[in-house]
Amino acid sequence: MTKAALVEEVARVTELTKKDAEVIVDTVFRCIIDALHRGEKIELRGFGSFRLRRREPRKGRNPKTGDRVDVPSKRVPYFKPGKDLKELINSGPDASSRPTAATLQPSSPTGAATNAGSTAAGRRHVALSGTPPGPSAVPARG
Repeated sequence: MTKAALVEEVARVTELTKKDAEVIVDTVFRCIIDALHRGEKIELRGFGSFRLRRREPRKGRNPKTGDRVDVPSKRVPYFKPGKDLKELINSGPDASSRPTAATLQPSSPTGAATNAGSTAAGRRHVALSGTPPGPSAVPARG
């Protein structure tokens, strides 16, 4: 799926213009990038989480010349799929069992849908509708 196809799907499901849907998609991407830039972890319940991993410096090789080069350390984004996403992907080809954009709704720490969708820790969580809240819905802080 391309970004343009995602914008079209958001526009279709929400009955917004493509321009408004593009603003929404761009805002979501920008928020994820900004949070990663600040070193934060993004958790989308039922979907997965984004975080940064650090790659240590290493010795590389220039494939054209064969010369050894120093590759500096860097931070790279990493996506870890959630349990629900893995189950939905492996449940089979039946499209009716897959969630659509309309079935995604924000969830509160208790599992009830809210408009804000934020927790006491300030992180935003999104749950797939029909996903029962479990004891691990919000990690304990101590």
